[in-house]
Formats: sequence, C-alpha cells, structure tokens
Amino acid sequence: MEVVIMIVVATPTGQIGQQVLDYIFDSNEAVRVIVRDPSRLSPRMRERVEVVQGSHDDIAVVTKAFEGADSVLWLVPPNPQAEDPMNYYLNFTQPACEAIKSQGVKRVIGVSSLGYDFGSPAGLLSPAFAMDDLIEKTGVNYRSLRMPFFMENLLHQVNAIKSQGMFYMPNAGDYKLATCATRDIADAAAKLLLDNNTWTGQDSVSVVGPDDLSPNDMARIISQVLERPIRYQQIPSKEYKATMMQYGMSEAWAQGLIDMAAAQDQGIYNNESRIAQRTPTSFIQWCEEVLKPAFQA
Repeated sequence: MEVVIMIVVATPTGQIGQQVLDYIFDSNEAVRVIVRDPSRLSPRMRERVEVVQGSHDDIAVVTKAFEGADSVLWLVPPNPQAEDPMNYYLNFTQPACEAIKSQGVKRVIGVSSLGYDFGSPAGLLSPAFAMDDLIEKTGVNYRSLRMPFFMENLLHQVNAIKSQGMFYMPNAGDYKLATCATRDIADAAAKLLLDNNTWTGQDSVSVVGPDDLSPNDMARIISQVLERPIRYQQIPSKEYKATMMQYGMSEAWAQGLIDMAAAQDQGIYNNESRIAQRTPTSFIQWCEEVLKPAFQA
C-alpha cells in the first residue's frame, strides 16, 4: 500500500513557491499551502491543494499548517519596508520553529544563500544564515538551499532596459558572480520535498547555474538576445541607497542591499560555487525564455 506524504509549501504564490507547486502538481502526495489571499492561486491549483489562510509568521497559522506534515518548504518573503531585516527574518521564522517541534515535522527545506562561512556581515544575506541556524536548533532534518545571484533580479530592471538600454546595480561591473535561475531552485526543492526516504540530518544543497558572469558579461548576453545594445552601469552606493529609499524601501533594507553587493564583490559565493554541481539553466537560455518575453510584453 502506497503511503501518501503531506507536503506544506509556504509562499505558494511567490516566484519560487509557485514553481515548486507546478513541479509537484502531478505527484500523488497531499499538498497544503499557507497563503494570505487564496484568490492568488490559480483555479487549477486551488482544486489541487489544501489551503491554510493567513501569514506564516503567525504561530496559530503555522501550527495548523504543519499538523501531520512530513515535509515543509520554508522561506521568508522579502519585505523592503522592514526596519530591521535581521529581526524581520528571525521573528518570521521563530513561530515556524515552535510549530516544527510541536507538530513533529519530519523534514524542512529552507531557501537561503551561498556564503554561510563568509565570516563577515553580508547585508541581506546574513539574516538568511541566521534563519538556517534557528531552524537547525530545532533538530529537524534540514536542507538549506544555498543560491548565488538570482537571474530573476534583472526582471526588476525591464523598464530601464526598455527605455534606457541600461540596467543598474551597486556591484562592480567586471566582477564575476555565480548565478542561478529560480526554476532550478524550485526543481531542487521539489525533489527534496518528494523524497521522503533517503535524506536525514542537516546539510546544505548548493544551487548554482552553469555561468559565472560579471554584470558587463550579462549586458553583452542580453544585448545578443534582445538584438539591441544594452549596457551595465554601476551606481555609487550612496546614490543607489537614496534611489531605493525614494521608492519606499526602508533605510535598513536599502543598506542591506548595499552590504550584500559589497559581499558579492568580495567573493562571498566563490568557495561553495567552485565545488557545486551546476544546474542546467544557462543565462542565455533564461534571457531567451524569461527576460525576452518580459521585455516584449
């Protein structure tokens, strides 16, 4: 007799969670999601999953959602208005840790970052490492998915690419970054969620795409795909921070972005990315299949 496992997905309408649901849709496993607004789920998905409505920083919500759970996908949604990113991450994760213990969750997969052993403050990456530590202290079987620069970060710059033929970041233009596509993160997460037999203990899984690219390299490839000249421009930290705050970002979150970029330029991803087994989605493939359609929309 086949045993059905219960999988819980937090942030099922987010960039990663939505793709994870697509990957596990055709499995025979039971799937439960935590979502503030169930109407944001597709009709197809609402018929497939059990919904626990609410925020996953609420102890009552996660306790209900984790009841009988075999595997949980956990990630903290970004909140650019947060006044203290570290406290935001920990305050979000603490209720989950209490529910993991009280409900006897067997396995947790967390969305984190490469660079855990960097040893220096790393802006918005440091709270993710603290999240890992907090979950591991529960004793649950845990896999921390550790990623470098998301290709999808560039989707925030589609308008600038369209109107100015440029994109902007505080990173050095010629320093190569490990990259990854969220589809490959979702694939790795889905495989771990569905594997209820072969992994135990606590460890990390690096999710690194085949390309290490500088922003200037990215601009060259984007130009090739879009068939128009696209340039990269590094923005001085003060100017970048002021711009982000003009868009409503808190000072602390904007500073976190600056400090993260500095850590990236100091090689925070390098040690783990050098030895990582590479995922399939190349940057040029991602540009053809994701960035170009967004540009043309």
